[in-house]
Amino acid sequence: MNKTININLANMLFHMDEDAYNKMQRYLESVKRSFANTPGSDEILADIEARIAELFNEKLENERQVITQKQVDEVIAIMGQPEDYMVDEDIFEDEPNTRSSYSEPRKSKKLYRDTEHKYVAGVSSGLAHYFNIDPLWVRLIWVLLTIGSSGGFILIYGLLWLLIPEAVTTSQKLDMRGEDINISNIERKVKEGFDDVAQKIKSVDYEGVGNKVKSGGQSFFDTLGDIIMFFFKIFGKFIGILLILIGAATIIGLFIGMITVGIADMVHVPGINMYHIVDASDMSIWLISLLGFFAIGIPFFFLLYLGLKILVNNLKSIGSIAKFSLLGLWLISIILLIVFGIKQASARAFSESTVTIENIHFPTTVDTLEINLESYNRKFRNKRKVEMGNGVTISRNESGEEVMVLDDVSFYLEKSKDTITRIEIIKESDGSSFEVAEKYAEAINYSYKVENSTLYLQDFLTTARENKMMNQEVRINLYIPEGTVLNYVNDSDYRCWRFHIQNDRNLDACDISDYTWKMGSDGELKCLECPEFVDEDEDDFDDDNNGRNKIRINEGGIDIDIQEDGESFKMKIGEDGVQIKSNENGSDGKNRINIDENGIDIDIDDNRSEPEDTNYKT
Repeated sequence: MNKTININLANMLFHMDEDAYNKMQRYLESVKRSFANTPGSDEILADIEARIAELFNEKLENERQVITQKQVDEVIAIMGQPEDYMVDEDIFEDEPNTRSSYSEPRKSKKLYRDTEHKYVAGVSSGLAHYFNIDPLWVRLIWVLLTIGSSGGFILIYGLLWLLIPEAVTTSQKLDMRGEDINISNIERKVKEGFDDVAQKIKSVDYEGVGNKVKSGGQSFFDTLGDIIMFFFKIFGKFIGILLILIGAATIIGLFIGMITVGIADMVHVPGINMYHIVDASDMSIWLISLLGFFAIGIPFFFLLYLGLKILVNNLKSIGSIAKFSLLGLWLISIILLIVFGIKQASARAFSESTVTIENIHFPTTVDTLEINLESYNRKFRNKRKVEMGNGVTISRNESGEEVMVLDDVSFYLEKSKDTITRIEIIKESDGSSFEVAEKYAEAINYSYKVENSTLYLQDFLTTARENKMMNQEVRINLYIPEGTVLNYVNDSDYRCWRFHIQNDRNLDACDISDYTWKMGSDGELKCLECPEFVDEDEDDFDDDNNGRNKIRINEGGIDIDIQEDGESFKMKIGEDGVQIKSNENGSDGKNRINIDENGIDIDIDDNRSEPEDTNYKT
């Protein structure tokens, strides 16, 4: 059992066992004796102690670790023995240097500001040491960049001034030049300083005027530099505080979000199941939230760390191991999230549909067909449900099975080719392949019913929750025979815009429920009881005295209907496309051009002695 001694070395506290302490004390005493008659011996000894303290600090894993004799031997091997340098330099001044020493491998340079050769702050001379070039070239580059950027590089210079530390101690000056920090180099560097001072004193008579000018210039730049540095420090502190606030707030928010998602998933809080409905990769929500936390949180952690470095000058580094570990963890998180996104996209890469056409038979003779659009709110009014947003609801069907209720249903009313009323149900879904997409489409449930003369259409579709959200949708094409009288009842409150109906009044589906309509031969509903002009906000309107000609321009588009001397011309331009119809010379021949989302349809009837119909479809 060894006794432990607490020592203060270069203002740093270390725990050292008794044997290691005795050996280090003997070493420092021998170093002190070797420099007893050397100019600047106090500074040399202080730098040697600072370097030894730095080496000890690098070797300790934590502050409570005890320094052993083995670590003392390693430090002495790096610094070298005093007798290796106790040579009469005057006798061997012209001889080659053959003395040997134990030293660590040559270190890479560190970036410091060289204030011994500064003009403003020593940034240029420090960069010159780091890149091993003449400081003059660095200063010229700064001047050119500042002129080229209209002064913008002055801000960069100020930031470097703020962030790059000054080389104050001998060890830092040797680090700046990439030289080994041992007894020999520390002694040489201190002596160079004394030699420079002595040389300046000897040459004062010869360089008096030049030194005064240079001293005056340096004094001016020093004063200007202090003022600029003061403002840059304030600006830097503000940036540091801002980075800390942003980094800390983001990390805390991400952590709370990750914990909340995990807890909500474990206890099945309503609403969190949205992830399982959308997810097609079968990756746990815990894993996704954890990857998101690392992918976003790690960059903000380094922002937080940068802010602390700006505010705290002597902040201890987290170490290379921690930095590279966080970098590796961030890269792994990003890669896994990319894989997750690719799997989500590939699960919906294909689209397929199924089509069902059925004839609608009414139990009694129908004078007026009534279409009623039912809302899913009324259908599931007395059932428990969870609103997921974006038109998605989780509820239960009549069998008690949990289903997704989607509102992505659209309706198109067209003229039947015969006297039979038909309904075409098109179910569409996405999937990872055509086969999978078709399976999801077939799993869509949509129903309608007929009661007396009323056709009930649902404005929603349902599918099993296990099918997930695969962009399921339904399109209903309702074919009405010519001459059928139609009454549209909207019980869906706010989804009437999903009903697409062509009519001679250019009304939308939300307005046509106020009137009775009749299917015309041209596939357009004719209003039976509408007032002549139902739009009071028309921007442009013109008609003749009998009300048969009209030009209507409003927010719904352009509607032109002209009939004169047995000829007629109609043109509608709106959200459904462009429809043009004409009837010349009162004959039965009609010309028609339709341009809509399905393409271009041209039907021309020349009505000559030998009829010839021309029809083009694109």
